Amino acid sequence: MYGAARKSMWVLTAIAAMSILTGCTNWKKKYQGLNVEHQNLKGLYENTAQERAALAQQLAQEKSLVDELQRQIAQGKKTPAQATGFEGFDTKFDANAGTITVTLPDLILFDSGKAELKKGNPLGKIYSVINEKYAGKMVDVVGNTDSDPIKKSKWKDNWELSSQRALSVTREFVKQGMNPQDVRAVGRADTAPVASNKTSAGKAKNRRVEIIVHLLSDAVKNAEPAAAASNEEPK
Repeated sequence: MYGAARKSMWVLTAIAAMSILTGCTNWKKKYQGLNVEHQNLKGLYENTAQERAALAQQLAQEKSLVDELQRQIAQGKKTPAQATGFEGFDTKFDANAGTITVTLPDLILFDSGKAELKKGNPLGKIYSVINEKYAGKMVDVVGNTDSDPIKKSKWKDNWELSSQRALSVTREFVKQGMNPQDVRAVGRADTAPVASNKTSAGKAKNRRVEIIVHLLSDAVKNAEPAAAASNEEPK
């Protein structure tokens, strides 16, 4: 009986020892897992901090450019066309939006009802300015028409005509060397008139292509509200 009791004690001792060892192993695994998670979170935090610093630097550079153009124009030293480099073209600068808009009448670029570019068009000059001063900035090419419905040309409607004209200009920019990721073609038909479509002069103004250079990148625009929110004191 004594032997049986002793044997039972050894069994219990062995079980207890195995439980302790198993517990240690489990705790070691949990520690290792938590340490890996900690290192991952640390790396994520460091990457986020670096990204925020890079965005802050980019924001400062882009806003500095906008502020400098605004200063030159506000002081009357230069016209928007002169300040932005698009001298000789109908140019508007919007400091709030951070955009430069160059407007080209349709007849400078296209024959009536056509979407093929004329020879001797000024797109080469415009591209040169963008490439020299605004390389990497997003550019929108926006086609606009008057309200007259399509009757004689092959286009289904003004949406198609304005879109094809915007595409022709966009393709020319890409052909000259613009990064395809930095340019977008938009057709607006007659939805954004700048003059009345009741007169021939008004219709002529509405038939145009706008080249819009965005000085502020989307990443910077999205970062501004987030930065402002993070700097707010809790109420």
